[in-house]
Amino acid sequence: MAVGWEEPAPGVVRRRLPRWDATAGAVRGAEGVLLVDTGASLREGAELRRAVRERLGRPVTHIALTHPHFDHVLGTAAFAGAEVYGPAGMAERLRGEGAESLRADAVRHGLPPDTAAEAVDVLVAPRHAVSGTYPLDLGGGREVLLAELGAAHSPHDLAVVVPGRPAVVFCGDLVEESGPPSLGPDADPARWPAALDRLLELGGPGAVYVPGHGAAVDADFVRAQRDRLAERLS
Repeated sequence: MAVGWEEPAPGVVRRRLPRWDATAGAVRGAEGVLLVDTGASLREGAELRRAVRERLGRPVTHIALTHPHFDHVLGTAAFAGAEVYGPAGMAERLRGEGAESLRADAVRHGLPPDTAAEAVDVLVAPRHAVSGTYPLDLGGGREVLLAELGAAHSPHDLAVVVPGRPAVVFCGDLVEESGPPSLGPDADPARWPAALDRLLELGGPGAVYVPGHGAAVDADFVRAQRDRLAERLS
């Protein structure tokens, strides 16, 4: 597993985080930096904050959370002042009983109880809810597209599309390379193939697709994963 930064396109980087092999990505513009997912703990978030600034020369100004699972959101409070975006409905899920479920899930997967409780106590829910698509301007001609894809891997999934040559698509856990797609208790398998169809429409055949876990893949890989999920439903 790679532990350093990869650069699938100019000004676009990603890192495979330790333990759960979750992806964190970042996109640099002339006026801001977007971070895609924040890791599984406050410590991991703080390390990402430092590492992104060191790598891209700017602090994180915006965050896009791809879905409400602990290994992608518990580091968010480490980024004071950043504008946080997520799919519609995610903020509500991260409050109240949803926060307690998130803590319990983190502990069940091996995060120390004190570490999980610390992160959930200061959990930051998205301030900006994305319905449909939302273009986010990072300055200097760098615009990314935040795309809500509804319920599939989780009740609220979002992808980040970075136009360019090549285009880069941060898929969240809609796509996984280091293992089979995770069909957890909050997944909606019946809707997942359609979400991947939409993902392929947004990225196109030549894009680099960055999964929530594992190595970057191409459109053929995404299409094959989509077909395998559809076969399981037939």
